[in-house]
This record gives sequence, C-alpha cells and structure tokens, in this order.
Amino acid sequence: MAKQSGTSGIWIVDDDRGVRFVLAEALRDAGLVVREFGDAASVRAMLREETPALLITDVRMPGEGGLALLEELRARQIGPVIVMSAYTDVATTAAAYRAGAVDYLAKPFDLDQVVAAVRRALTDAPHAQVAPAASVTPPHALLGESASMREVFRLIGRVAASDLNVLVTGETGTGKELVARALHEESARYAKPFVALNTAAIPSELLESELFGHESGAFTGATRRVSGRFEQAEGGTLFLDEIGDMPLILQTRLLRVLAGSEFYRVGGRELIRCNVRIIAATHQDLDARVAAGQFRADLKHRLDVVRIELPPLRQRRSDIPLLAQHFLAGAAQELRLPPKRFSRAALKSIAQRDFPGNVRELENLCRRLAVIASGTEVLPADLGKSVDVPRGDWSDALREWAERALEHGEADIHTRARETLDRVLLEAALAAHDGHRQHAASALGVGRNTLTRKLGASRTRRK
Repeated sequence: MAKQSGTSGIWIVDDDRGVRFVLAEALRDAGLVVREFGDAASVRAMLREETPALLITDVRMPGEGGLALLEELRARQIGPVIVMSAYTDVATTAAAYRAGAVDYLAKPFDLDQVVAAVRRALTDAPHAQVAPAASVTPPHALLGESASMREVFRLIGRVAASDLNVLVTGETGTGKELVARALHEESARYAKPFVALNTAAIPSELLESELFGHESGAFTGATRRVSGRFEQAEGGTLFLDEIGDMPLILQTRLLRVLAGSEFYRVGGRELIRCNVRIIAATHQDLDARVAAGQFRADLKHRLDVVRIELPPLRQRRSDIPLLAQHFLAGAAQELRLPPKRFSRAALKSIAQRDFPGNVRELENLCRRLAVIASGTEVLPADLGKSVDVPRGDWSDALREWAERALEHGEADIHTRARETLDRVLLEAALAAHDGHRQHAASALGVGRNTLTRKLGASRTRRK
C-alpha cells in the first residue's frame, strides 16, 4: 500500500451529484477545501494516497453504503465523519453514532447548519471519542418521517450509548415508553434488563416497596423478601413512567438513590448498591410542578440531564398514513386476519383527525378496522363516526367508487351517482331539521316542491 501523505480537506461522498454540488459549494464559500466522490469505492481508492480532514457520507448508496465505509474508517482511526441521509430512523442513526460518527444530518438540510456542524467537527476532532462496536441493531416500533420525529431519532441515536439520565416528555399516547426502549436497546446495556414502572398506577403506600423491594415482616402481608424494580433492573435500564405523579416523600428517597447509587429495602438493613440507568417520562409540565411545590427541583435536575420531547400526532400529520398502514398490517398479522389496506380517501380522512389519544388512539382504531372492515380495502364508510370526514373528501371517495365501477364495466354510473347524491342530501337535511321539509329545502337551497318531488322519486326507486 502506498504511504499516505497527509490530509486533504473535506471529502463528500454521495451518489447524488446535485447534493454533492450544493454541499460542496456551500463549504467552499465558507473557505474550506472540498473533494467530491460518487461512491465508497472511489473513497477507498483515494485512501491509499491521502486521508480527509473530515468526511461527509450518505448512508444509502449503490454498492457499499455509508455505514460500512464508516466502520472501516473507524477501524483505521480516520475521521471525524459526519453521516447524512434522507432515511432517518432510530436504528440507522444509532448505528452511525456507535460506529463513530460525530454528527448525523437529515436531508433535506439547512446549509448553514451543515457548515456549522463541519466547523464544530473539525474543532472537536482531536478530542473525538470512538464508540465501541455493538451488537446487531434490533427493529424499533418508532416510526416517522416528519422533521420533528427525525430530530427525536437523532437525539436517541446520540445519547443512547451514554449513561446519562433522560427525561422523555409528551402527551399521553405519544410513545414515551417506545423511546425509552429504543434508548435501552441501542445502548451498551441492551443485554441487561429493561424494567418499566408506571408510578401513577401504583398506590402511594405500595410504591416504595415496588421500587426498592422489602424484607420479610416489613409490613402486614410481607411474608417473604421481595426484590424491587431497582434490583430487577441491575445493569440495565429502569423506566419510570409518569414521574410527575410521584409523591414528594418518595421523590426524596429516589433522589438519594440517584445521588449515591445505593439504597435499603423497606424494613431492611443491608445496603444495596445499584448500577441502573434511569429514563423517566411525564405528560406534565415538571417546571410548573416544581414552581407549585409538587416536585423537587433537585430531583428534576437529576432526571432532566437530556430531554427528548415527543410531538403530539396532530403536529406531525404527515406521519399518520405511514403509522396507520403499519398498525393495520400489524393488527391483521397479530389477529390472524386477511390483510387489509386503506383507500386513499380513508387515509386522507384519518390524517385530518386530531387524535387526542395520539399514536395509541390511532393504533387502537387500526386494530378495530382490521376486524370490522368488511372488504380488503378500508373505505371512509368503514371509519364510522370515529373519524370525521373533512370537507372535500367525499369527492375522493366518489372518484374511487367511479374508478371501480368503470373497471367492472358497470352502466349508468352517472345516473346512479346523482340519485345517490340526491337521496343522501335529502335525508341529511330532513334529519338535521327534524323532518321539516321547508327548513330542509331552504338549507339545501332548493324549493319545497323540488324537495318533495325528489323525495318522492327517491322513495319510488327504492320500492
């Protein structure tokens, strides 16, 4: 192998010429020396002669991908490396950081942020720490392609390998436990237990025993020694859900454990040391609870080392079709039912709903549809009253009906469509006005005689 002659600026590796050009020009405008490559093979050939001061690589490329290249650079202690991709998910992001990436940029990216990331990486390069290799990346239930979820995935990937405590915030049903599991599975603790406890679901008088265990005879009914969640999670991760509801007296004891990594069982005298990473979650505003004297400020600071905030589903509507199709397919498989798919109109209808129960509510809806939808395709009519169909969506449903009718060679579809339209409008208007024909006709913008005539014709056709 030829002797390497030193570093040669910043290398950009991407099979998309347009991306390379825009990125290279931005970095050159910032006064940096840039070299472009279309694939990993070209980079490997150049590494025989030179090494980059910094390398920016795409994840998915024809032939060898960016992560494989990153692994090789890590083994040869060449770096730093910044990874970029249009396919941001927990597994890929975490794999990139584990393999030694110093940053992960989601496409499309802001060029000013890219330049800032490059300058930061070049400045920190002498102090960069390479993460140890990890096991096979497990699949995750966290899904999303919106900008807000990409940032969540990026944070998970960045902090998973550390032992920092994490506070996950977000409304009920947004998937806080999924984030906690992803943090555990992507960490060095992945082979150790993941233990979850909903602190709001345990009566306050039993919560201390649940957390720390108890000795035989510690209280009435304690006939034997029982290990608590801290002991069960030894070496792994303890997820404390709804931490904002924890009683103040237990907050004090939890703070002591976090400060000293040791505790006593209830009624016990044996000091037990523990090695547990804490991930806490809450749907409440902890700052407000601290201000109200309902949560200890020092405990909040211990838990809130890194905060990951999950957006409500209504703030990432673009993810709803992806999630809905995933949940519908999963429910059919789990319940051993024939697979179903959503029509375009049904997906559009679902995406317009606010889902106050967030992802959990959407998942429950899809499980219900997997059972009750009569055909292989879920239509707006299958959604019932659980999803409001917004204005304009009826035209999409009409289009799909017309396309299917034409495909089957059905006749007189225009006449049938008009008859159905008249009937639905008449029935809806009469129902809205308690059968009062004059008011119903006025609401529809037609004369009373016209309404009576159409209503009579509709009844005649149905006989």
